[in-house]
Amino acid sequence: MTSKEITVSELPPLPLFYRAPEALSLQRHQDWRLKEGDYGFAAATPYVPVVVGEFVAAARHYPILFVDAAVASPVALLGLGEDNLFVTDGVWAEGMHIPAYVRRYPFGFVATDDADQFALIADAGSDRFDPSGEEGVALFEDGKPSALTRQALEFCEAYRRDATATGALCEALKENDLLVPRRADITLPGGRKLGVDGFLVVDAAKFAALEDATVLAWHKNGWLAVIHYHLASLDHFNALLVRQGAFATAAEPSQADATPTAA
Repeated sequence: MTSKEITVSELPPLPLFYRAPEALSLQRHQDWRLKEGDYGFAAATPYVPVVVGEFVAAARHYPILFVDAAVASPVALLGLGEDNLFVTDGVWAEGMHIPAYVRRYPFGFVATDDADQFALIADAGSDRFDPSGEEGVALFEDGKPSALTRQALEFCEAYRRDATATGALCEALKENDLLVPRRADITLPGGRKLGVDGFLVVDAAKFAALEDATVLAWHKNGWLAVIHYHLASLDHFNALLVRQGAFATAAEPSQADATPTAA
């Protein structure tokens, strides 16, 4: 029997996935092409960021928690250990919501010297890019961004707007002291124990006690619904626990009769 404490500080830091991000430019990337790929890059990531615009979809499938940082950030919890339980051989589990953060990769956005301007970036460390220009879809055509690049730009811009709205919500949650730490102690098949620590959730009692003026303001900007989806999503923790147990059983077939439990 082994014991392992999984804490936020030990998990992959944000931003995830990007190894060598570069601002996309005609001079540097005019011959680059994007090849077909899968979600294998997210297989060893037990959580990914989510934004308010996808809380409805994400809350149907995953616990939505908050990572404590300078400004708390919401994440979808995808595993109780060190793996994403929803990616197998590069394929995301059928019918499950794929977070926008994952879908936008290997592109992204980065702030420029102008506070109101952002640049589209490409992760040069991704094996989906072909700098030789021999395979995949072109990033530039006739000296201009291709349809692929324009679509990536639109997607990343929409994500940036949603991320800004998400940041405003998180600031309000912290200002009103609504985020509290939670942990889970888990026993997997075979007796292996995990401790999941370092995440935050909205305190339901404090949330219910908000002043009327705050409730009205949050209702008008849609935050009340978002918080309710977060609280409802916590019910998926048991399903995630069962999935983690099945993952452990597949890794150790001799433990097939064991049942995962949590406190």
